[in-house]
Amino acid sequence: MIILLVSMHTDKLIYRFGIRETIQLLHDAGFDAYDITLYGKTSNIFNEYFMDNDYIQKANNLRSFADSIGIVCNQSHAPFYSHKKIEEGSLEFNNIIKAMEIASILGAKNIVIHPLKYLDYVENAKFLKEENLHFYSALIPYAKKFGIRILTENMWQRNTIKNNIVKSVCSTPEEFCEYVDMLNSEHFKGCLDLGHTALVGIETDAFIKALGKERLFGLHVHDNDFISDLHTMPFTSKIDFHAITDALAEIGYEGDLTFESGHYFNKFPDELILSAARHMCEVGKYLVKQIERKKS
Repeated sequence: MIILLVSMHTDKLIYRFGIRETIQLLHDAGFDAYDITLYGKTSNIFNEYFMDNDYIQKANNLRSFADSIGIVCNQSHAPFYSHKKIEEGSLEFNNIIKAMEIASILGAKNIVIHPLKYLDYVENAKFLKEENLHFYSALIPYAKKFGIRILTENMWQRNTIKNNIVKSVCSTPEEFCEYVDMLNSEHFKGCLDLGHTALVGIETDAFIKALGKERLFGLHVHDNDFISDLHTMPFTSKIDFHAITDALAEIGYEGDLTFESGHYFNKFPDELILSAARHMCEVGKYLVKQIERKKS
């Protein structure tokens, strides 16, 4: 039987505690794994920790530390530059390659790399698909080199006139399946962001069933109110996680549950973060038990 790991992304916590302290905290909270989160709009762990020439040594040292305390890196999130066109050989493209190498050293099986969505989706869906085919195709050789799987993700955009959330690249099951299938590579699959499906009005359980076990290799687990991208803990807002566990069991999902719910910690003082993380881990273990129970 495949054991689904419960993992937590390191974004948000790293800024408060540092990278090793965050990994230790997640271990102490009971998480099976951590997601090394390598994105950020301004100052982030990628820039602060891995941009030096000795980034390989730093990654190896971090791997040794995590191994020594008994927690694995299951997944990563690359820096995202999805708001702009990315050319091969550019700084952004090379940073994504470096992130893939770092993630592989840490032991991650998967790395989420956002699709490009720098144009209005409604008018440019076909063009963006061509752009993303070229973008991901250029990254596949590096995925093979580093022994890691690229996961694309379902996205959303904000309407510049009404300021409301609208559909974007891979936000429908049909297009998400097309993106995964057009690469036809064992090194390219999908990570379904559960919160993003809710924001664009797609039933998450139907999305999971459409992707199926053969395309769905990762999850970003968090909750929201169907209005804002809250990235909070499951069962604290409006997403139906009972329907989600039903769907994951139905397709025989064998990936992990990776929380991307760090905003839940925002209002907690440092002294309560460990207990809050323990509670989140308990929620994750509950979801895994529900999936396994419904599979049998």
